[in-house]
Amino acid sequence: MGRYRAVYLGLGLALIAVTAFGIVFGSPDRAGMGRPEQIEEIEPEPGETVVRQTRIEVDMLSGYAIELFVDGFLIPAEEVFFVEGTGVYSWQPGADQAITELSPGRHEVLIRWRTLSGLPDVGEYSWSFRVY
Repeated sequence: MGRYRAVYLGLGLALIAVTAFGIVFGSPDRAGMGRPEQIEEIEPEPGETVVRQTRIEVDMLSGYAIELFVDGFLIPAEEVFFVEGTGVYSWQPGADQAITELSPGRHEVLIRWRTLSGLPDVGEYSWSFRVY
């Protein structure tokens, strides 16, 4: 009888250890972070503190187009760099851009997406980050 208790106790402890390991070292759940499934990655992350020259990147699922707004200002499409093969849209402030630099403080980014073909799928997502 004592042997079975030891085996069950060992199995229970192993299950607890595996569960804890998965929670601590597992990949983050996008749905848990509130990020829509159409968006694979964003930079800078929500709440992150970055330098003035930071690049804003949005990695969308393939087949989506976006409009990018920074602090309520629509970034002209010709300023947004897009890599079709990866679905990554990026923009960085600069001397030849509509916004030359990001001032210190909080900045809001809004993206609106739509599908390029197939069934219509439109939506938007916003987040903020800080510049020091």
